Amino acid sequence: MTTKTILASQNEAWGFTGTLNEQAQAAWPIAMTAISDATGQPLESVRIFLDSRHGRHFADDVLNGLHTGLTLTDAIHAATQQWMGWKVCRADHKEYGIPVGMPLLIGFVIHCEIAEEALSA
Repeated sequence: MTTKTILASQNEAWGFTGTLNEQAQAAWPIAMTAISDATGQPLESVRIFLDSRHGRHFADDVLNGLHTGLTLTDAIHAATQQWMGWKVCRADHKEYGIPVGMPLLIGFVIHCEIAEEALSA
């Protein structure tokens, strides 16, 4: 059994962490693992996604789940499944270059990693 090292946020004022405020510390490792498991993407890529504006939108869906009475873990898993169920549309394809029909969560995790690499090149 391999243990994954959970990477810390590099954007605590914004993104997923900034949106969840006081719940962010407990939510971060759950979200990192849930998204990595669902998308098959490495934790480094998931961290970039969660630190982005897309991570903020993902956190909004976690908060929506919490407001309906879900536990933090269940709200994160519900948001993960919701984002995996949504598909990339033509508008997202035009704006971000993500293939149409790909699960939105996979598309944005990969897009965020590519965008980060392009900025550091």
